[in-house]
Amino acid sequence: MVDEDVVAALAGSFLGRLPPDVVGQLLAAGHRTDYPAGSTIYREGSAPKALLVVNGLLRVYMTSPEGRQVTVRYARNCDVLGIAVLVGGPADVGAQTLADCTLFRIDGATLTAVGRNDSCVAWALAEELGRRLYENLQQTAINAFGTVRQRVAGHLLDLASAQQRPRGDLVARVTQQDLADAVGSAREVVARVLRDFRLAGLVATAPDRIQILDADGLYDQSWNPAAG
Repeated sequence: MVDEDVVAALAGSFLGRLPPDVVGQLLAAGHRTDYPAGSTIYREGSAPKALLVVNGLLRVYMTSPEGRQVTVRYARNCDVLGIAVLVGGPADVGAQTLADCTLFRIDGATLTAVGRNDSCVAWALAEELGRRLYENLQQTAINAFGTVRQRVAGHLLDLASAQQRPRGDLVARVTQQDLADAVGSAREVVARVLRDFRLAGLVATAPDRIQILDADGLYDQSWNPAAG
């Protein structure tokens, strides 16, 4: 039975530009799985696997020896995770769902075998790796040089996802002063940013906790270069 949601997501991804026979092989060999928010779908050093995001929001992160986490990538509808590990082997990253997600497991053996024998497929994989490199560079720049709005949005997502439990809400247990210290700004400035987020329906605030109501919308704020 054809899963129309999977077909649509695959068509919207870079995989949709592969030759039709290759797309057919990937659809036949893969399988769909639903995950609740807060699920860890890849752990450091795990066996390589590739996933197509049918719907939802995920983050890819690294963890320091002290347990601190930093996000290196977010993935949304039609994004593909895991091409780098198919090519280069296991990576020291984790991947976690921030919302309920539907993922399509891509058969890595099928994709890599076709890539070794078809230059068009190999070039498409190379282009995808290039896009992911530039995206990671942009994420690094935002972490270091982003506006206060971008840094607050990104830090809230990082904090809440690090504290999230499977099927649990996204809640960052942090005061406004601690948040201001973390992003290198004044509490009054951070308070104004949080007020804007609250009015936009992105978060709900309390004295020592901030609940993320719209993770997708908050992610957009973290990437918007015009955000002030």
